[in-house]
Amino acid sequence: MATQAPSRRLLNEAQEAEIQEARGVENRTRRVSVPALEEILYEPIPVLDHGFIRVVDYMGDDSAIVQSARVSYGKGTKQTRGDAGLINYLMRHRHTTPFEMCEIKFHVKLPIFIARQWIRHRTANVNEYSARYSVLDKEFYIPAPEHLAAQSTTNRQGRGDVLQGADAARVLDLLREDAAHCYENYEQMLNERHDGSTIEEGRAGLARELARMNLPLNTYTQWYWKCDLHNLLHFVSLRADPHAQYEIRAYAEAILETLKRWVPVTTAAFTNYVVEGTQLSGAALRVVRGLIAGETPSQEDSGLSKREWEELMAVLDRKA
Repeated sequence: MATQAPSRRLLNEAQEAEIQEARGVENRTRRVSVPALEEILYEPIPVLDHGFIRVVDYMGDDSAIVQSARVSYGKGTKQTRGDAGLINYLMRHRHTTPFEMCEIKFHVKLPIFIARQWIRHRTANVNEYSARYSVLDKEFYIPAPEHLAAQSTTNRQGRGDVLQGADAARVLDLLREDAAHCYENYEQMLNERHDGSTIEEGRAGLARELARMNLPLNTYTQWYWKCDLHNLLHFVSLRADPHAQYEIRAYAEAILETLKRWVPVTTAAFTNYVVEGTQLSGAALRVVRGLIAGETPSQEDSGLSKREWEELMAVLDRKA
């Protein structure tokens, strides 16, 4: 599972009240709505220990993609099979602009170090919680023991074997101690506790925009993130991949579950052609044709590097 059971409430009282109020209101509209997505609208979906995603707004559905592709009014063909065929064609041939007609907005709570990785996807509208104006919550990401892994010896940005016993316990202790110590100093510099109370009457506190620099990267932040469907699918294809860092993969997998509710036909096409499919270079395609013809091509004669050869053989479920 991508998510962990939350160890405390995901939302503060004000946020929970806001959600209950929003979910209690129904608006009449002629715009497209998706019942399966409406079921979870505004509701937080837990991710990691204190994080979540929740859908707060969306525009369009599978039929909007079909409508855009046909540059027509209304829903176009009313046959689901015809719509699915067109969406599959668009996905297969990488005609991406019709998918840009759909948009979705998420409220995301995530560790700062994942936010800094996530923001590299420069194709969304983002508004983040500001530690210049507000005091950050006293919440930190502490990995579950099964996600404490050593540095990979073969991949500079990957993980190796999971730490065990005393090694794992020491890391967890250090993470908890550092987070608590840094946050205590953060409050001391502000002369303000996270609940809004003053620590020492009459003492001036450091500006919030300066005091925040003391906080560790596993501190949780929040943002609103709005993205069109084409760029969201690209995000998911990279971040839900098994090679992606676990923590951001957990968020991508949660987003993928919302896509299944929102645009099920598109998500099925995406899964078939992108997640479970592959793209071959000209040299790789020649190797495949050779194998079909009964030849025994070698890596040395294929025009592929050793890594490309190994990746192709893995895709074909053959020994390299």
